[in-house]
Amino acid sequence: MFPRRSLHLYRRLPSSSIVPLSSRTMSTKTYVLPFDPTAPQATAQADPAKLWPAAFAGGDVKAPKTATSRVFFNADGNGSIASLSSLGEGFANKKENERREAVRRAVGSAVKAVKDLPETKEVEVDATVDAHAAAVAAHLAQYKFSLKTPDSRFNPNLKEPIPEKLKFTPSEGSKEWERGAVYAKAQNMARTWMELPANMCTPTIFCEQVKEAFSGLKNVEVIVRDEAWAEEKGMRTFLSVTHGTSEPAKFLEIHYKGASGDAKPLVFVGKGITFDSGGISLKPGNGMKLMRGDMGGAATVVATAWAIATLGLPINLNTLTPLTENMPGPSATKPGDVIYAMNGKSVEVDNTDAEGRLVLADAIYYGATEYKPHTLIDVATLTGAMDIALGEVYAGVFSDSDKTWEDLNVAGEIEYDRFWRMPLSEEFGPQIYSSNADLQNTGGRPGGSCTAALFLKAFAEGSTGDKPTMAWAHIDIAGVMEYTRGCPYMEKGMTGRGVRGLVEYATRLKV
Repeated sequence: MFPRRSLHLYRRLPSSSIVPLSSRTMSTKTYVLPFDPTAPQATAQADPAKLWPAAFAGGDVKAPKTATSRVFFNADGNGSIASLSSLGEGFANKKENERREAVRRAVGSAVKAVKDLPETKEVEVDATVDAHAAAVAAHLAQYKFSLKTPDSRFNPNLKEPIPEKLKFTPSEGSKEWERGAVYAKAQNMARTWMELPANMCTPTIFCEQVKEAFSGLKNVEVIVRDEAWAEEKGMRTFLSVTHGTSEPAKFLEIHYKGASGDAKPLVFVGKGITFDSGGISLKPGNGMKLMRGDMGGAATVVATAWAIATLGLPINLNTLTPLTENMPGPSATKPGDVIYAMNGKSVEVDNTDAEGRLVLADAIYYGATEYKPHTLIDVATLTGAMDIALGEVYAGVFSDSDKTWEDLNVAGEIEYDRFWRMPLSEEFGPQIYSSNADLQNTGGRPGGSCTAALFLKAFAEGSTGDKPTMAWAHIDIAGVMEYTRGCPYMEKGMTGRGVRGLVEYATRLKV
């Protein structure tokens, strides 16, 4: 605990408040200092045991909760700014993953407390406790999407890019810090694509931005397919969704070869509906603008692929994203239409707003049969039912492979990008098997996310039977697509959730 002090010049202030120790001096050097309140350690920049009680009016200072922050000006007498943030009581006794999250929360809170200060530009982060977690939190916390002029970094009309306001350096350089920064930058990349308005992130524009993002990376090939190619391949369920829009659909492939040529690849498939109006089964107008983020699956897997290539992981990876808008045009697919998928199965379109599983069906089958992967993972903002089931906390995972689930779960817990296993059972089958076709694209409200996953399973060729040749997992990120309340290292808005968990999964992958 902190020593008793009586400093009548100071008063108790709320979390992340600013506490002046003397008159503010202009400075570009800011220190972010997470500390253990039970055993605060002095650093070269500040001594938390001396500084922290100055924020209080006297008496016993209780150990502050995790992510409680205070900002001190002229903390070292030379004009610097120190942003102190608590790791929480009992930090030393927490389990490893809990300690990582405490570091993320503390560093993120400290960065948020100073990122809007005009004099804060160069930020040194004390990364001695966990450099990876500190780097993740710092880079995620400074991100905030805005298209307000004239200072928006995301303005597509910029002739020269505007750099990030804050430049982070760790107190001690390390590979762990560099790796954590890549994880966070990849997640921020996904957040940006999900936030961009649909007119600024059409299938064509998205593909152009992806090519630019991957330019210069080793062992990477980016291929953009058109509708004619998809038609030749027989991707009729994918193309059925494209009929209502004037925007050309694309099928994006990213091939990364980090291992030997004969090593089986990992395949990612991401749903890429760049705007989802619902089609003929039109969505309600209230909140429809959020459907700019319905390409979150594509954003997630592409950003994950970027991180994997940037880190140079020793795996082969094929990333596939079918991209289109879902609109109610004069040629749009209608409820009741029957489509023959690439694998030959007939699909009745009961609801055109269940379009995600239609574009994924052909993409999953193509990925499984064309590339013969050891594992195929699809990611999609697929069902509102998932939001109801798990909210903003967990992404739902459906898989018959215990090992794939266990590996995803371990990775998600390490990064606090958490997954929850959901039932993948044929007991839900009658809800989607009872139409005039082999499959129906919806099964009613009961178990909506489960019937959607079961629908996709029919296209994961090689994942079933006594001796499956491919492991398959479906990740529904609909609930975690957007944060409505934020967290200490994330603002409200599109999240890019799933990126860090999948990068960690790939990092730990042993085939």
